[in-house]
Amino acid sequence: MSENVMKITAENFDETISKGVTLVDFWAEWCGPCKMLAPVLDSAANELKGKAQIGKVNVDEQGSLAMKFSIMSIPTLIIFKDGQLKERVSGFRQQNAIVAMVKKYL
Repeated sequence: MSENVMKITAENFDETISKGVTLVDFWAEWCGPCKMLAPVLDSAANELKGKAQIGKVNVDEQGSLAMKFSIMSIPTLIIFKDGQLKERVSGFRQQNAIVAMVKKYL
């Protein structure tokens, strides 16, 4: 994980999504598309620095969060604004699509 993308756990989840716009990536170490998405999210985090934050939830380590949001396939990206779920997509996405999705809520 890069310095631009934060690790999200059950302990810091609510505080992390409570203010502003946060994109959360639900992923796992063994997931091929998740590995492909990691550098894309890092670049998107660079592009959105100071406007939105990006974090990752490892579904193998944070099963309670995966269950809470009914994660059935990974990667799943969920956008929160001020603690409210705004949008959710599954599967690999290009950087421009991710940034455009986030910018709708800025």
